[in-house]
Amino acid sequence: MAPNAVNRQFAAITVHWADRSAVGRTRESMDVGSIDARTRGIRGRARELEWIGKLVDAADGPGPKVLVLTGEPGTGKSTLLDHAAAEAEARGRRVLRVRGCEGELGLDLAGAHQLLRPVLRDAERLPARQRNALRHAFGEDDGDEQQTPDPLVIRTGVLTLLSEAATERPVFIVVDDAQWLDVGSLDVLAFVARRLEGERIALLLAAREEAVPVRFDRDFPHLTAEPLDRAEAGLLLDEQPRPPRGKARARILEQASGNPLALIELARAYADEAGDPGSDSIDSLPLTARLERLFAAGLPDLPEPTRRALLLAAAAGTDRLSDVLHAAPGLDEPEVWRPAEQAGLVRVESGDIRLRHPLVRVAIYQAASFADRREAHLALAAALAHEPDRRAWHLAAAALGPDEAVADALAESAERSRRRGGYAAAATAWERAAELTPDCEHRAGRLLAASAAAMYAGYPQWVGDIAARVATLTDDPQKLAEASLRGGWSLAVTLRHDDALGFLLPVAESMATAAPELALDALGTASTPAYNSGDPFYRTELERIRTLIAPRPDRSDGLWTQLVSQPFAGREAALEHLNHKVDILREASLPDLVVLGATAWILDESETAVRLLGQAVDHHLRAATAGTNCTVAQALGLALFESGAWTAAQSMAEDAFGLAAEAGADNVSVGSLILQSTLRAARGDHVGARAQAADAVRGTDLRKSRSLYVRHCHALGMAAFAEGDHTTAYEHLRRAFTQDFHPAPVHHHASLYYLADLAAAAVRAGQTNDARAVLRAVERSLGTTRSARLDAIVSRASALLSEPDGAEPHFRAALADPASARWPFEHACTLLDFGEWLRRHRRAAEARPLLSTALEIFERLDAQPWIARSIAELRAAGVSVADSRAPEAVAGLTPQELQIAQLAAEGLTNRDIGARLYLSPRTIGFHLHKIFPKLGITGRAQLRDILGP
Repeated sequence: MAPNAVNRQFAAITVHWADRSAVGRTRESMDVGSIDARTRGIRGRARELEWIGKLVDAADGPGPKVLVLTGEPGTGKSTLLDHAAAEAEARGRRVLRVRGCEGELGLDLAGAHQLLRPVLRDAERLPARQRNALRHAFGEDDGDEQQTPDPLVIRTGVLTLLSEAATERPVFIVVDDAQWLDVGSLDVLAFVARRLEGERIALLLAAREEAVPVRFDRDFPHLTAEPLDRAEAGLLLDEQPRPPRGKARARILEQASGNPLALIELARAYADEAGDPGSDSIDSLPLTARLERLFAAGLPDLPEPTRRALLLAAAAGTDRLSDVLHAAPGLDEPEVWRPAEQAGLVRVESGDIRLRHPLVRVAIYQAASFADRREAHLALAAALAHEPDRRAWHLAAAALGPDEAVADALAESAERSRRRGGYAAAATAWERAAELTPDCEHRAGRLLAASAAAMYAGYPQWVGDIAARVATLTDDPQKLAEASLRGGWSLAVTLRHDDALGFLLPVAESMATAAPELALDALGTASTPAYNSGDPFYRTELERIRTLIAPRPDRSDGLWTQLVSQPFAGREAALEHLNHKVDILREASLPDLVVLGATAWILDESETAVRLLGQAVDHHLRAATAGTNCTVAQALGLALFESGAWTAAQSMAEDAFGLAAEAGADNVSVGSLILQSTLRAARGDHVGARAQAADAVRGTDLRKSRSLYVRHCHALGMAAFAEGDHTTAYEHLRRAFTQDFHPAPVHHHASLYYLADLAAAAVRAGQTNDARAVLRAVERSLGTTRSARLDAIVSRASALLSEPDGAEPHFRAALADPASARWPFEHACTLLDFGEWLRRHRRAAEARPLLSTALEIFERLDAQPWIARSIAELRAAGVSVADSRAPEAVAGLTPQELQIAQLAAEGLTNRDIGARLYLSPRTIGFHLHKIFPKLGITGRAQLRDILGP
């Protein structure tokens, strides 16, 4: 592809992510009351203080344990955090604090180390694997650098360490400037935040409104520190030492727009000027730049050693005083720092340099000349010779222009981060290394390395941004194709299927001969958005381009591409090919697991799909590749649902949604919510199912995503079934097929699996003639080469839509193949329908075993509406049926509680259960203390009596 064409293509990514940034965040709510904030010395923050008070209480009691405080710079978030820390300490909590800083953005787990430093000595009490992982992650061992620690073990170790600390007294975690924390630390904090139920821990995190980290932007309660209203702003001005009057007061109120810091600083600046209060000196600057300049207003009056010390502190990007002291001698004298403290710029205490506000650092740094900033970075680089990663970043900041030596140092830092599993840090370093690389071709190569690392880190927007720059640097067709492949991947996890395929299909076609491996990568990546789109044109294009590439028997993705195009053609040969690939899969690679798992799923080999996709999810957890993990988690959740493992499917769908929200993968976030809605409906919560289905598609157009569209129709149809509204159920399910004279599936594959449900609704809604037309059209399109599952679905639909006396052969055909039992819900529905038909034809004795088996399956699945219907049919057939197979107490447990109870019944300790479920032992104990009263027991020894071995 020509560079100009590539550049035009990349505009699609920019438009997509710009559109996404305009979408409002979901907010949870807390009940708030009113208190007099003036008694706390904080103006106009009654609501915020009430929320914080509840959070401090929750550290050792019930209630939400995480709160995200947002607001624009200067709204007083840091002041509120200081108040929260003081309040927590006054109530006997142990306070752990961390503040993000721009200087450590590229250093993996730097923020986590700052947070945990006060309790790291307790790591010796952790299990050996967690202890060693933490020591390795924080560079406190002499282990092999080639060994990548398991990110999940690191995160579990942090959770266990905090949980152990909380046994002495509750822990209150305070995170300031989260937008400047490194990605690895944010991953750790998000992992901990989602597992605080039952812990004596609470977390308060603050970030700028426009830069809330994606891990915290929607899953936790948010509180925005809004601008003060005009009355409160006026009262705040009145509290200043020399409050402005007249026109100056009105101007400050207007310019500050309720920003407390701007109000204070502007009032101070006007008072210090002692000049014309009507001066327009501040009107020519935008607010942020104006505040930065105000923060540095007193800097020129400070002694030269103080200014140099402040610049070193600003350039260091950390609060560690030792960094500054090592960079320049003589800065450990109190007289050096006293003028800055008196000016209100900085506070030195406990070996840290605490600036009054993050903007102070920016203001100090920007007030210095480039020569002075460069000198500071060079001094810091010399002082940090023993820390090659930080040294490389300071050398990069001091670079006058492209510098191959510095670029090499950053590239080496990137490689070290990659080996440790810090893909985000690696991508950051490679990206900066590329900027400093003189040669354009070499720069493009490093950008491609950065895009690959960002892809493994799971950041599609970042991948697209980096890949777009490659197109401006090189004419190399292969590098341009690889950049387009990355750009296509960045959109493949979204609902922009057309844009994703606009990148991927041309790469596959243009590289078919020149670089067949790259072409196959592109075609394999394109197959997923092509499936999700369901557009016949893309299926035809996949098949056409596939014939241009020389066959590669060693590749696993060719069969997936073939089946996306024609899922029902040549099934026997495809199944033989799949089984052969699975048999020779010795050392399973991640791509092979994913592709073969997807292939097994589309072939209705559900057990194989669950096994392979489960291994892929485990692989992702070990490799911390969150972005790709969400797509695999969703695929596994769908396969688990179809296989009857509904509790596991629910858990996987929830995980997929959380990961997708972090990665910006709206295709997965919508799909996982639809799956959860379907599960709710199948279990009888029709109100919750409809609400969740509505949440899934709010603000989303699914017309170009046929697979999700028909799944959404099915979810709504199931909800109507659960409510007993069969007319509405039919209307929803009917939309999975076109309204033509000869109806056709809306999606060439997904629609077909809802045919039997459509028939069941049609019988009860009086729409049998219309449904028969759909059935005839589907039978014509399917032919005879179909799976046992589809055979059973078509046979059940035929039985339901037949004339009453002609239904029995179709029912028996639906149950003839024992393999149909591998899809338990569909199998049980057939048993129930056939049993009902037999009873109504006065053959109750034949109906009873079928209905009993159906009831047993529905009870195992917890499919409440179908349980009720099965019980009613059995009673009508003369069978006395108990209300439930399981004890009522067990039925009252949540899925997680039941899982914990079962593991405890097997004899596992709290620590063993926690290690298996990635929870802390204390959380396991918390759940068991809730489980025992529900089961009416007093100890774990009685669990085996209730649950069995």
